[in-house]
Amino acid sequence: MAPALRSGDALVVRRGGRARAGDVVVARFRSRPDLLVVKRAVREQAGGWWIEGDNTLVEDDSRAYGVADVIGRVWFRYYPRLGRLG
Repeated sequence: MAPALRSGDALVVRRGGRARAGDVVVARFRSRPDLLVVKRAVREQAGGWWIEGDNTLVEDDSRAYGVADVIGRVWFRYYPRLGRLG
């Protein structure tokens, strides 16, 4: 799958609310609280979310760091390419 986002993209994020499977989210891994990431929510587990990147062969995600707490949902990218994320 092609990445939905690239380094340098500017995003509008809605904090709070309820994430759903398939949403692109901003999250913090419980095992790495210093690391803030933008990934796709896959499924909600007991006490947190399993999140993965779109390029699963080279990205660190829940397979490496475990469950994450979702901080907000990405609504759309406004720079450099305007567009909603699916």
